[in-house]
Amino acid sequence: MITRYLTASAGFEKVLRAVSADGWTAGTPCTEWNVRQLVNHVVRGNHLNHIMLTRPAQAMDYRRSAAEDVLGDDPLQAFAESTQICAEAFRQHPDAKLVYPMGPIPASRALALRTTDVIIHTWDLARAIGADETLNPELVAWADDAFAETYAGLLDRPGVFATPVGAAPVERQAAFLHRAGRNP
Repeated sequence: MITRYLTASAGFEKVLRAVSADGWTAGTPCTEWNVRQLVNHVVRGNHLNHIMLTRPAQAMDYRRSAAEDVLGDDPLQAFAESTQICAEAFRQHPDAKLVYPMGPIPASRALALRTTDVIIHTWDLARAIGADETLNPELVAWADDAFAETYAGLLDRPGVFATPVGAAPVERQAAFLHRAGRNP
């Protein structure tokens, strides 16, 4: 599972490296965020999982500061560092239970959520900056196959995913993104 997360993160980093100096304010498919806010969300998600695994009592305080920008002057470095500490926390605490909105979940499911979030936001970032939107097909197949189990208890919550427009596409990546509330 850690390998999957690191592969997804490498894909995100590849697209992140393509963000131009003036691209940080571009809109994204996540209509409430621009590129910088989207990247900040991913980095904060990595931090939050690290905190939930290593200092769970501090997780609620971190959640309350959701609007805080943690990217600093070097978003690429912030992302790389957050990926490393997140992966290390999952390695060190494979049997932990993390408190999510739907209740306590095992670390393996939390890692699946983290990985899928990174995969989806890789596409969002690519779409926002006009980069190649092709995702790793093995990751897409895994995430699509595990989608219902990964998001059980979250899919019925408002605001988790936007309602996609139109019929679900046939092509695997497009169908997966459609399930995740995207209009590829």
